[in-house]
Amino acid sequence: MARQRLNFLQIWNMCFGFFGIQIGFGLQNANTSRIFQTLGVDVSDLAILWIAAPATGLLVQPIIGHLSDKTWGRLGRRRPYFFWGAILTTLALFVMPNSPTLWVAAGALWLMDASINITMEPFRAFVGDNLPDEQRATGYAMQSFFIGLGAVLASALPWMLTNWFHVANTAPAGQIPDAVRIAFYAGGAGLLLSVMWTVFTTKEYSPGELDAFETAERAEASWNPHEEPEPSVNAYIGLAALGLLGGAALALIVWSARLEKELYVLAGLLAVFGVMGIVGVRLKRRGKTRNGFSEVLEDFFRMPKTMRQLAVVQFFSWFGLFAMWIYTTPAVAAVHFHAADATSKAYNEGADWVGVLFAVYNGVAALAALLIPLMVQATSRRVSHAVCLVLGALGLLSFLLIREPGMLWIGMIGVGFAWSSILSAPYSILAGALPARKMGVYMGIFNFFIVIPQLLAATVLGLLLKSFFGGGAIWALVLGAASFAIAAAATFGVEDRPA
Repeated sequence: MARQRLNFLQIWNMCFGFFGIQIGFGLQNANTSRIFQTLGVDVSDLAILWIAAPATGLLVQPIIGHLSDKTWGRLGRRRPYFFWGAILTTLALFVMPNSPTLWVAAGALWLMDASINITMEPFRAFVGDNLPDEQRATGYAMQSFFIGLGAVLASALPWMLTNWFHVANTAPAGQIPDAVRIAFYAGGAGLLLSVMWTVFTTKEYSPGELDAFETAERAEASWNPHEEPEPSVNAYIGLAALGLLGGAALALIVWSARLEKELYVLAGLLAVFGVMGIVGVRLKRRGKTRNGFSEVLEDFFRMPKTMRQLAVVQFFSWFGLFAMWIYTTPAVAAVHFHAADATSKAYNEGADWVGVLFAVYNGVAALAALLIPLMVQATSRRVSHAVCLVLGALGLLSFLLIREPGMLWIGMIGVGFAWSSILSAPYSILAGALPARKMGVYMGIFNFFIVIPQLLAATVLGLLLKSFFGGGAIWALVLGAASFAIAAAATFGVEDRPA
């Protein structure tokens, strides 16, 4: 008994919802810094305002993954989360560009990121559930194709509205331009429709069928997904001690050295992990481990070896991405358009051009998604991924070297290959190393290594730019290039089960 191979149209329908998800994600990435600066935020304070959203994702994704592993109803296992997450994301997209104050905008960003996570996380497990291992690279590549396609539209929408339909891209101080507002409305509608297409045109295997498939696969391949042994009480004590002591030490250093206040967020995050360890100890000693909290925490300790190795790759890959997303707009506006005032025409022309550049790399990513499976066949998933990350590093570095705005698209080619591979290769490798009954929760825990670098980028990059680079946002892109290069090297340390 085995999973059925799906035809092209079935894989298309299964992944089409990601087109809409990326419309929302692309609008958020390309325009949030612009909205914050329009509402009066200094460039050096941008990063801290991105913190609430990823911190929420850190909690939401493993919880949603755990719940979706245990869900089975009329809409199936993963699709109920697509459904409700899409509705919440659409509401957030309608609210964000109408924010009258900074704190309303920050709250809308928090809601948007949380609801995108509710929708996005089960999509990763959805491909792992429905496709046999030999088709997973194709399935995740198809997701990358739709992600690139959706992000092209999202990133270019404000520019298209301004240049094709003459919608204003400037507004009085403290107000969001009409081009941005209308782009968010159109994006919300597109997201809702595309996710609902996947919800109502696809089917899922039942938990019993998935268990039978995995048993048959293990017997045929003489292979078992490997998990670490059940954690002892000492493991929880170690987490508690490391979190609480590390958080306290970092907070003391920040206070005594009068470092940036953003670093208190990292100290607080360490303390939260410490508290989780304490709660885990108490529940473990009382034998009360049959609950969602204990199960997710135990699964964290029992991550398969391949997942631990991929975590390093993900960490440095996503640190580079967040450096790009947070700082490309102020970097290009300052260096290539010579503008720092968010209300000026030059700044907004730079911001619009960044939207076009983001559309370029996402368009390249959509095309790269068709080429990457061929690269995998010619080499391996690891080699292909490393090559794409190196191309991304060169692309980010080009922003420092190229001073003509009209030529910046060249670097976006490399970034597009890196982005497409980041969205597919790690998940293709990971899905084959996970037990089917825990596909959702492990995909959610894997998100830690996306969110943690985002938190680090949001708290540390501003300090680094102020302390060592005179506040120049362009240097954040150079640091992002270095991070991509480290991720490429780490890829060769990952053990990959042959597809």
